[in-house]
Amino acid sequence: MKKTITGYRRKEVIWSLIFVAPPVLGFLIFGLAPLLTSFGLSFMTWDMLTPSEVVGLDNFHYMFNDEKFYKSLYNTFFLLLGIPLGMVFSLILAIMMNRKLAGISIFRTIYYIPVISPIIAVSLLWQWMLNYDYGLINEFIWKIFGTQGPNWLGDPNWVKPSFILMGLWGGVGGTMVLYLAGLQGISSTYYEAAEVDGATRWHQFKHITLPLLSPIHFYVVVMGIIGTFQSFSQMYILAADGGPEYSGATIVYYIFQEAFKYFNMGYASSVAWVLGILIFIITLVQFRLSKRWVYQD
Repeated sequence: MKKTITGYRRKEVIWSLIFVAPPVLGFLIFGLAPLLTSFGLSFMTWDMLTPSEVVGLDNFHYMFNDEKFYKSLYNTFFLLLGIPLGMVFSLILAIMMNRKLAGISIFRTIYYIPVISPIIAVSLLWQWMLNYDYGLINEFIWKIFGTQGPNWLGDPNWVKPSFILMGLWGGVGGTMVLYLAGLQGISSTYYEAAEVDGATRWHQFKHITLPLLSPIHFYVVVMGIIGTFQSFSQMYILAADGGPEYSGATIVYYIFQEAFKYFNMGYASSVAWVLGILIFIITLVQFRLSKRWVYQD
């Protein structure tokens, strides 16, 4: 028997569709449509001025034979070293900030300010700080050690460490807040029971704090890897044209150059798809391995 919709019920359905429509249309127009378009372009050559031409797998063949592609991929993987360093510093800061002291909230705010600072302004600030001749960091090295500091942005061996240093300064505060929330969520009964059993502070940290913070470790690692693979702004400001010997170019910067400098839209789309698949595989592996070490209380 065919069901009928009453007037009141019909109004509910119409209004629900009206409220759902904006995000759905936004996803279709700004998400799914560009995704499908880039997939089609990855098998074509197109410079935005002339008609596109189907080239099959030629874009992928050129990609896996391009030295700049492997160089940018290596640079991106190198920057992943900043993730464990950031986690260590953030956890230390979180432990220091997890104290009931007068004015402690002021210090928490100070450490968090870099997280909400505009990335372009921060990059320009670091460009000055890392300057070889008059930068604040090299001036500090000269005053303390009496020697000239490295050419941070001009030496291929120091460009990537300078990015890691900048990333630590800008990201430690956000991770600190996550760890601080995790520390405050751990019940004191665990530590009281451990003290009764004679556990030292180190054993409490090792066997209680670290395991109970494992979900945060996992989140920070996953988001850190995805964020590193998507890093672009700092490289665009600090490493002109990829830096010396292309040592400052990440994979996203490489895509940007191919798309908006050389107008190889089809080739840039193919690289973007390879990047997306790589991120998906790494994230999937992380989720599979997380069952072995992420503790669920």
